[in-house]
Amino acid sequence: MSLNDDIALLSLVPLFADIDDDKLRLIAFGAERRRLNRGQQLFREGAPADCAFAIASGSITLTRNLVDGSVEMVDTVGRGTLLSELAMISFVERKFTATAEEDSEVIRINRPLFRRMLEEYPEVAVVVEGRIKANLQAMIDAMQRLAPKFG
Repeated sequence: MSLNDDIALLSLVPLFADIDDDKLRLIAFGAERRRLNRGQQLFREGAPADCAFAIASGSITLTRNLVDGSVEMVDTVGRGTLLSELAMISFVERKFTATAEEDSEVIRINRPLFRRMLEEYPEVAVVVEGRIKANLQAMIDAMQRLAPKFG
């Protein structure tokens, strides 16, 4: 894949949607592509997360371990999905196990690379902050809708 293909992919990611191609070029140039065979794990639940992954092709199944030891399938995601976005700005653990549903390819965006983009383009930090706040609010809203079921 070319640098322009990676820039086009990153522009599909909601977190990066309003960031122009020149700024995305920095991420695309510094990011690392990784191929996964069907059934290969990208990461495991509970592992420390030092990067995010943008899915370039294929699909990834997300699962989590339940208290009783069983495994729950959470979702299957595809091209343009960003996994572990908070890992680009903070130390977090993986919330799911991610496994390639089919032969797939991802772009790895590490924390230092993302921070470099924010330092070089402070206006991007404002866009990213707004997106992260919106994502967190959506998560809080979802949790509040579930709360009566457990109360």
